Amino acid sequence: MSVSHDTIHARIDELTAIKETARSGPDPAATERQHAKGKLTAHERIGLLLDKGSFNEVEPLRRHRASGFGLEHKKPYSDGVITGWGTVHGRTVFVYAHDFRVFGGALGEAHAQKIHKIMDLAESAGAPLVSLNDGAGARIQEGVTALAGYGGIFQRNTRVSGVIPQISVMLGPCAGGAAYSPALTDFVFMVRETSQMFITGPDVVKAVTGEEITQNGLGGADVHAGTSGVAHFAYDDEEHCIEDVRHLLALLPANNRELAPVEHCGDPADRPNDRLLDLVPAEPGQAYDIREVIEEIVDDGQYFEVHPSWATNLVCALTRLDGHVVGIVANQPAGMAGVLDIEASEKGARFVQFCDAFNIPLVTLVDVPGFLPGVQQEHNGIIRRGAKLLYAYCNATVPRISLVLRKAYGGAYIVMDSRSIGADLALAWPTNEIAVMGAEGAANVVFRREINAAEDPEAVRAQRIAEYKAELMHPYYAAERGLVDDVIDPRETRSVLIRSLDMLRAKHADLPSRKHGNPPQ
Repeated sequence: MSVSHDTIHARIDELTAIKETARSGPDPAATERQHAKGKLTAHERIGLLLDKGSFNEVEPLRRHRASGFGLEHKKPYSDGVITGWGTVHGRTVFVYAHDFRVFGGALGEAHAQKIHKIMDLAESAGAPLVSLNDGAGARIQEGVTALAGYGGIFQRNTRVSGVIPQISVMLGPCAGGAAYSPALTDFVFMVRETSQMFITGPDVVKAVTGEEITQNGLGGADVHAGTSGVAHFAYDDEEHCIEDVRHLLALLPANNRELAPVEHCGDPADRPNDRLLDLVPAEPGQAYDIREVIEEIVDDGQYFEVHPSWATNLVCALTRLDGHVVGIVANQPAGMAGVLDIEASEKGARFVQFCDAFNIPLVTLVDVPGFLPGVQQEHNGIIRRGAKLLYAYCNATVPRISLVLRKAYGGAYIVMDSRSIGADLALAWPTNEIAVMGAEGAANVVFRREINAAEDPEAVRAQRIAEYKAELMHPYYAAERGLVDDVIDPRETRSVLIRSLDMLRAKHADLPSRKHGNPPQ
């Protein structure tokens, strides 16, 4: 039996009308309200994220099957979430975007199943997953079914962790249990004023604790980017936010079985770094900005800093050396003298783990006076939380190079990827001071009785400090004992790092057979 030509055209017209309804939303005024808040629609956001014309939508005609509380009379297409795949810089990326115009982007059973489907496809295809979050949480009318939908998302977030890159972009409210999905992903982007994340909102906080606070004050972009560390990046508008998501994706491999894409580099691999001689003061106590050192070393001075506003005493960045992506971890003398504390340790640990999971080599620039002393640090768990960075480095099997620029004291020296915890190459500048502690502190401990008993304590202290520096802290002490592989001319830093990484590119290391480790929490 054949279908008439007129019937086929009628069905195509019907399909076109249905898909247009699904795209435009059930209420034209909802789009206006979204724009009035300074927010884009889900399709507009996807259009910014993906290469033009590359989006392939999955299940655009899905509708919920729930009833009660009036839901049986409201069954819009898409069910409040747009899912599919496309390309970013020509490489496949999967995406889902909450459509706040439909049920406020709230998650119900059908909504969740669409997200589960696209997450499973991303895992099967071995491609990154980006979530554009703008939802009001669980759909209350669907009860526990909606909560189970979140459970499925969390389970998948965890299953593909370290398998494919996961990026969460917060473009609206994210409250309650919904906030845990972004927390399970690799990177969180937020937009100021329009996006918030919290487990309990201002009303609940006020009712329980009596504290009064706004939504942005409790869980806005700057709070999470600078105070809690939940967000890695914060932006003034959606356009610049999504532009940087595209930039980040260009630096990442599609999955854990591939290497990050290599770009042609016009910056000579053997370019001398004469400027470093003026950037880094020889005096170990004098501050400088480590970002300027990174700019001088890397390709064309370009790098993408992660968590730039949180734990600013440590810099973590993705960049390229001779076209190959590397992760840089660097103490920041311009912030708290570059000391390691709880937040810096946790920031560094998470970054090291990410780079290791996705085959990104690590370069560590060391200029650290030690761990931050203090009652608050000890009581807040600097031992177990500082150990996270140590664990991450010890567990990492990617190529690892550490470079001591100036001071490297005590346990912090060990933790910052020293030779003793597995760095493939440990290098140093001739300005390095590697020791248990600074010469002044060491002399006060070792020669305390002699200094106190002397007729001129200050003269004896100065003499002993000079002796300690000459015997145990000279630039070649560690190299003479095989703890530093070479002391290099700072002007050759770029070329030495590039040659060393090229040598290590085929590195292979096996971990012991185990289900998983038990890192410090």
